[in-house]
Amino acid sequence: MKKFDLPDNLKQAYNLLKINIRKRLKELYAISEQDIFYELCFCLCTPQSKARNAIIVEEKLRKRNFFKQNFNPIDILRESSHYIRFHQQKSNNLLSAKDKFDIIKSMLKQDIPTFEKRLWLVRNIRGLGMKESSHFLRNIGYRHLAILDRHILKHLVLCGVYDDIPKITSITKYHEIESNFKEFSKKVNISIDELDLLFWSYETGQILK
Repeated sequence: MKKFDLPDNLKQAYNLLKINIRKRLKELYAISEQDIFYELCFCLCTPQSKARNAIIVEEKLRKRNFFKQNFNPIDILRESSHYIRFHQQKSNNLLSAKDKFDIIKSMLKQDIPTFEKRLWLVRNIRGLGMKESSHFLRNIGYRHLAILDRHILKHLVLCGVYDDIPKITSITKYHEIESNFKEFSKKVNISIDELDLLFWSYETGQILK
């Protein structure tokens, strides 16, 4: 891999934002079964949709007690104010994940490496790929997993890790890019969890999750 570094503008942004970034990461620990469930709902809504819209959906699902009440959430997903793409498919994914939630909880309690839990989610939960599974696990307290969305990949190019935005064509390729991201994070002495929120906040102006 070629020489790489964090650009000066991102170094300055990190120095300004690191306290808030670390605070936000501490907040991203689910403290109840319901928190875990709704973080799963959020991550199932994010593919090819805006994160802030997925957050609104999560909040509406909480208000309507989707965790305990039986209803199809499709109307919430397709509201124009926070439209979620592929709402029919994603509502089916939400219902499927709800049915499997006891199995998911059981898996999370197992004493197995985090990367194995991620792979289990990818293989067993409809709508969760490597990126979404990493995002879900990060949001309930797991660390050191790369959430390789377009913002991260774009910034890996800007930081010199890649010449062009890499294409993720397989789980193996995801692991390869994740490994290079971790190598970069070690060089700049900032965890990939903090870099993730740094890149996101620099791109969007918000520290979300």
